[in-house]
Amino acid sequence: MKVLIVDDEKLSRKTLGFFLEKLGHEVLLAENGKQGFQLWQELSPRIVLTDWNMPVMDGAELCRRIRAAEGDDYTYLIMITARTDSNDLVAGFEAGVDDYLTKPVRKDELAVRLKAGERIFSLQDKDMVIFALAKLAETRDSETGFHLERIQGYSRLLAEALDRDVFPEVNRQFIETIHATSPLHDVGKVGIPDRILLKPDRLNDEEFAIIKTHTTIGFETLQSAIQKNPKAVYLRMSAEIARSHHERWDGSGYPDGLQGEAIPLAARILAVADVYDALISKRVYKEAFTHEATRSLILEGRGSHFDPRIVDTFLRVEDSVLAVARKYQE
Repeated sequence: MKVLIVDDEKLSRKTLGFFLEKLGHEVLLAENGKQGFQLWQELSPRIVLTDWNMPVMDGAELCRRIRAAEGDDYTYLIMITARTDSNDLVAGFEAGVDDYLTKPVRKDELAVRLKAGERIFSLQDKDMVIFALAKLAETRDSETGFHLERIQGYSRLLAEALDRDVFPEVNRQFIETIHATSPLHDVGKVGIPDRILLKPDRLNDEEFAIIKTHTTIGFETLQSAIQKNPKAVYLRMSAEIARSHHERWDGSGYPDGLQGEAIPLAARILAVADVYDALISKRVYKEAFTHEATRSLILEGRGSHFDPRIVDTFLRVEDSVLAVARKYQE
């Protein structure tokens, strides 16, 4: 597990780092809270060991900032301090601290504290639950193969490659969340009758109107979960994706006819990823398109079907996209 040590005393950092490496963990080091918060934002350690008294930013403020900024992935915060006054301990817990270690730190006690954090993470692995739910929905269609794995790969590649100056909302949390939630884009298909979902021929107008409702079915299902957990970032993004991944940049999509940036960014990314995968995949009603032919069709949809900036991003990473497609061939 990746563990961040934040301590202004060099010897203390080295000693703790040595202990943690012996326990098999990857160690990150920072000498004050400000530096520690930057490392936490960039490298996503699951556990933070922080001293209390430090220059620039102390441990309590670091814990408050982490708690304010973290999304769905919980960070286990351990404060290392010589303080024993109950008021200080209460202040630490109010700042978001999960546990305390007293100086000097003993290796066996440190190992026990880390195990407590690991138990919490084992109960919190939402990604596995999301993917299992998406796979359950996917069993309705026996021809999708590794569609979900490919969609995850494409979505991450596109999100990571977007220009952060143009899309400032794309940070580490956004990238991890779209990777986790992209498999739920078609979860609403569980509510579509088999006679339509599995029909091998072209759908008539009435049938197509029904198939389009998978967007709102998925959205409403996920909205009910959001009401139970309104702070869950991954649920909000998954609901946006489920509802809006068939919207088009020019406003001609469904279900809401959204146009341009009114379409959630995650759904705009999914639109490119989903169409690419649909075209390169063989189905009973069509042969698989080549990457080159699919690339041309996506280019044709630049500025009409798709956000032109995401198409441009697709072109920059198309070799990596093709590598994902080949890795998860049906």
